[in-house]
Amino acid sequence: MTVPRFRIVRHLGRYRQIVGVFIKHGFGFAIDHLGLDRGLLHPRLRRQAERPPSFPEDLAKHFRLSLEELGPTFVKLGQILSTRPDLLPPAYIAELTKLQDSVPPAPWESVRATLLQELGFEPERVFVGLDPEPMAAASLAQVHAARLPGGEDVIVKVQRPGITDVIQKDLEILSDLAAVAQRTPLGQVYDTIGIVEDFAFTLRNELDYRREGRNADRFRANFTNETHLYIPRVHWEYTTRRVLVLERIDGIKIDDIVALDAGGFDRHRVALHSARIIVKEVLEDGFFHADPHPGNFVVMPGEIIGAMDFGMVGHLSRRDRLNLIRLYIASVRLQNERIVEQLIRMEAAQATVDRDALARDVGRLLAKYRDLPLKEIRAREVIEEIMPLAFRHHLRLPSDLWLLGKTLAMMEGVGLQLDPDFDIFAVSEPIMRRLMREFWTPGVWGPSLLADLDAWGQLFSMAPRSGARLLQSLEKGELPLSLNFRGSDETLTRLDRIMNRLALSILTAALIIGLAMLVPAIGGGGFVQGLVILGFVAAVAFGAWLLVSMIRGRS
Repeated sequence: MTVPRFRIVRHLGRYRQIVGVFIKHGFGFAIDHLGLDRGLLHPRLRRQAERPPSFPEDLAKHFRLSLEELGPTFVKLGQILSTRPDLLPPAYIAELTKLQDSVPPAPWESVRATLLQELGFEPERVFVGLDPEPMAAASLAQVHAARLPGGEDVIVKVQRPGITDVIQKDLEILSDLAAVAQRTPLGQVYDTIGIVEDFAFTLRNELDYRREGRNADRFRANFTNETHLYIPRVHWEYTTRRVLVLERIDGIKIDDIVALDAGGFDRHRVALHSARIIVKEVLEDGFFHADPHPGNFVVMPGEIIGAMDFGMVGHLSRRDRLNLIRLYIASVRLQNERIVEQLIRMEAAQATVDRDALARDVGRLLAKYRDLPLKEIRAREVIEEIMPLAFRHHLRLPSDLWLLGKTLAMMEGVGLQLDPDFDIFAVSEPIMRRLMREFWTPGVWGPSLLADLDAWGQLFSMAPRSGARLLQSLEKGELPLSLNFRGSDETLTRLDRIMNRLALSILTAALIIGLAMLVPAIGGGGFVQGLVILGFVAAVAFGAWLLVSMIRGRS
């Protein structure tokens, strides 16, 4: 079982470097586990790979050190893995949260060459006082201060020269290794190819600064009526795939408590604003800032929160949010069996999962918080309790839900720094209750049922013909099964009755659903709406009669 030869030849040096770094840090056993071709190793590395790790208790730490040594692609991989407790044990997750993404700045000459290539003209024609010394430098980009001719201060985010080629090569190697791992016992537990594909999609998006600019515009549109959040404006006329120009906003870092107190800010109000913003992002918009560390938020006059860096965002579909509500309801009611069923319905837990063991572990977790007021429950503690449970039972929640967990934990940490009595559940509870009420209204579940009416109609139209063919086959003995009927006439009569009841049941269900959707759609009262309501009542009554007749038929 080997990596494709054409990739080895093209990336042989990088392959050897990656394998060598992991072997140096004690992961030589992975070579045998993955079945990689030892021919790509230097003889010294082959001998080193055969030795057991000399520091097994520190493997998690050395895994982090390996990723840092291998550069930006692997640092980003580690940062994403730190949000996936379903893939790694808690000790590894804890280490990966310490990953540092700071590197020496690139030479100004190469940065200026990138600006010239992207803008199509000398950067001095656009920016006044463009500072060659970066404000910040990371593995993918660095940020410079500048001013537009009109006097507006801006920040210029420039992609590091040559980083795209480096990342593309590493992604190809990771794709090869994932394909190899998928054929091992590891691949029977994890979708290694899917994990790498998701990572590659995320990282390539992060390299396109036009997407980051669109994220900023979307946040601004979502919070049009929010007076306590400020999103900097994107200067699209100077923004390209590798250059992003944003309005520069100034303020006090949201976790600089001393400066906030000196400036006379109400920290309690700042904490409430930040919590309300994240709750709206998650529960109402399904589009949230997924990198809410303190460096990305400042407090401006009037307790206005200024947000920056929109490269990493999370998406939650309406279905994801409804699933979260269902889990929330089952958790509040301490129904561990329903939680397990919901996890299986969400495909987070495999159908083959040990339900009893999972329900038992969930029950132990819920018991810890039984009768505990919400204000005494910390999101970070709950997430840390869930991590080993998720790893033990191989729970596979969508990556955006794990990202959400990390986001909530980080925001709660900032909120507690601002206000020791901060309670994120108290802020989210009113919105959660409102969404729970909406969950049971036709406006939420109606459209999905309406979309299914066509399928119901096809099933109803096919049922009589399929039933007739089935009965004809039974009469001719043409079924591919060996059946021995006793009292064939009576049996066929009962089958005919069953098919008729099935058809009537489907028709009645379709009528009830369709008329239920028409009642609020027509509105305004009047004869037509009254006729629809009368038809709805008649359909429900007929359905009840049909149900009673079926029950009586069984008795």
